[in-house]
Amino acid sequence: MTATAGGIAEMRRLAREWRAEARGVGLVPTMGALHDGHMSLVQAARDQSDRVVVSIFVNPIQFGPGEDYDRYPRTLEADLERCQAAGVDVVFLATAAEMYPPGYHTHVVVEDLTTGLCGAFRPGHFRGVATVVAKLLHIVAPQRAYFGEKDYQQLQVVRHLVADLNMDTEVVACPTVRESDGLALSSRNALLTPEARPRAPCLYRALCRARDLLRSGERSATALQSEMRESLERVSGVGVDYVAVVDSRTLERLDLVEGEAVALGAIRLAGVRLIDNLRISV
Repeated sequence: MTATAGGIAEMRRLAREWRAEARGVGLVPTMGALHDGHMSLVQAARDQSDRVVVSIFVNPIQFGPGEDYDRYPRTLEADLERCQAAGVDVVFLATAAEMYPPGYHTHVVVEDLTTGLCGAFRPGHFRGVATVVAKLLHIVAPQRAYFGEKDYQQLQVVRHLVADLNMDTEVVACPTVRESDGLALSSRNALLTPEARPRAPCLYRALCRARDLLRSGERSATALQSEMRESLERVSGVGVDYVAVVDSRTLERLDLVEGEAVALGAIRLAGVRLIDNLRISV
């Protein structure tokens, strides 16, 4: 039976009980509007942990002015039903008032990794992500925390956060889950209009184009990026924030692809920002 922890004190009490019982805890941090991608993280946690916690919190400090905080999908009742069906032990329902009470002044910044790519278009976003993840890991104290590879820059930020602050949590990366046409699952997909939805997989197709060019012998990252951008600009209504080919660990842009790399991109379509990535290698 899935329980809900409605506050930090209650969640900490449960975490202490589990530690005393030597129960391994897996945490899946989410902003709700759960889809099959989230549930793949839950399944991984279920397979590897004695207790599974899903946190649901639309974190206000990772949204900038003019972004979609107010219209971000919120489907709590359906989320709780999905967690119940998946065997989640506890859903931690944090609130902004408790996470960031009056007089709150502390934030966590992971430098360098957060300045480019999405960080260049969403100032302060990764400060908000790093801060809330640090707080959730301290509150729940999980042995493992599960993140999807779709948010690749976020994944790298979290990995460095945990390593740099010597946190006793293993970060587990899980593969991107896609629709049949290649569109990466995202809560924001629900905001796409019926007219825009068929065009949304264009980003994945552009990433696949870069992969295929690399396989055919093209090693220039500039050429791969140009091909991706041209592919996206041919799609009506698509605005390109960026496309990039980067080192899979440092996220530094490459001149030549000589080993393992990641092709990434972010686009805007019908007022919805979509991101995706694909590992590519020689």
